[in-house]
Amino acid sequence: MEPLRIGILGAARIAGRAIVEPAKLTGARLVAVAARDADRAAAFATEHGVERVHASYQELLDDPEIEAIYNPLANGLHGPWNLRALAAGKHVLTEKPSASNAAEALEVRDAVHSSGLVFMEAFHYAYHPVMRRLQELVAKGELGDLQQVEATMVMPPPADDDPRWSLPLAGGAVMDVGCYALHAQRMFAQYAGGAPKLLNARAGERKRVPGVDEWLNADLEFPSGATGTVRTSMAAEAVEFSLKVVGSRGEAFAPFYVLPQNDDRVIVTTNEDTWVEHLGTRTSYTYQLEAFAGAIRNGAPLLTDADDALATMQLIDECYVAAGMTPRPSSSI
Repeated sequence: MEPLRIGILGAARIAGRAIVEPAKLTGARLVAVAARDADRAAAFATEHGVERVHASYQELLDDPEIEAIYNPLANGLHGPWNLRALAAGKHVLTEKPSASNAAEALEVRDAVHSSGLVFMEAFHYAYHPVMRRLQELVAKGELGDLQQVEATMVMPPPADDDPRWSLPLAGGAVMDVGCYALHAQRMFAQYAGGAPKLLNARAGERKRVPGVDEWLNADLEFPSGATGTVRTSMAAEAVEFSLKVVGSRGEAFAPFYVLPQNDDRVIVTTNEDTWVEHLGTRTSYTYQLEAFAGAIRNGAPLLTDADDALATMQLIDECYVAAGMTPRPSSSI
């Protein structure tokens, strides 16, 4: 395929592993980067081999050589700049979640449909063999009938001035890490009669940051009767990003499903035996970029398109409301 020509909005830390390394491995071109701090953008370009620097996000969007945008900005800036990128005729790979709330995600989804452009939400784990194997174990009945999906996404707290604690920038534990756990629940809908419905949610606010969730737990139920549990926190003592799938005849456990390049194990226990499968440490971000390029070049379908992003954002909003909190506000730019 012709190398994808990518522009990067912002010089975020995650961009190094989420787009720079995958671009090198897949042959994509990093055409340009823009950041609010020109010196930071220049340093990023020098460090990562980006071809040029633009003075503003809009100038980058107006660059005719760029065909696709990677958006790793703060959560509250995802929706507005995704909309601007689409209006500029660019395909979009956006960090999760795709918007601040369901109303904004709907606006993005509608813009994608009317534009005919490719839109991908960066739930990269969904493209890695670890997640695909967990789904396969359920699909082939190796675990029996699906009974429960348990997703845990907890981590130590970021610094107090981190934008992930900012309500105006759509911060909170659910928006940063919990969205993975909720999305993972939805990945099993096809094996449980349809999408899971939220039963209840409980949350705790970050001290001195009204409206921003430090932790949230949720219970869900699938149409088949299978249940789901979500536990997410940005105030834990250690990182745990795990996913367990329980069936009537066994269970499968991925201890680090969101970053399988760090731990590629799937531990399977059935009534007859226990074994460990290693699914490979090639990065989930590389699989993701390959899928994005395949959608642009060949029209290949995506697991995490704009419709999927809207459904996840609706579930996030439902969790906030059920826990007595408000969905994140939309940001203006």
